[in-house]
Amino acid sequence: MTKPRPSQVLGRWQIIEIKGWEADYVDLLGHGHLQLDPDGGHVEFGAVQIELECWYSPTGARFNFHGSEEGTEVWGDGDADLEPDGTLAGEVRLHHGDNMPFVARGRCISATC
Repeated sequence: MTKPRPSQVLGRWQIIEIKGWEADYVDLLGHGHLQLDPDGGHVEFGAVQIELECWYSPTGARFNFHGSEEGTEVWGDGDADLEPDGTLAGEVRLHHGDNMPFVARGRCISATC
């Protein structure tokens, strides 16, 4: 029996685009990013801060989340998949709210990236 390979999406990804959102807002409080860890993760951009419960495939992640947007409680689900060009493309879907397609790049293991 072979040990499963870890997912290629683990690490920190800088969000470079969220459809319909200005880049200045995405980086309002620092670089918008998605952090995917073996035991969960988080997403931070603009005034959005959410904690993730994740399930991984070799080249993707599915997640449920809970957090806040401008001080308002939010929850929902989303996904992210590794693209052929090395970017990560996905969507954050707020329960009773917006669907936010995003693109991220620059996977690295260090939280300082």
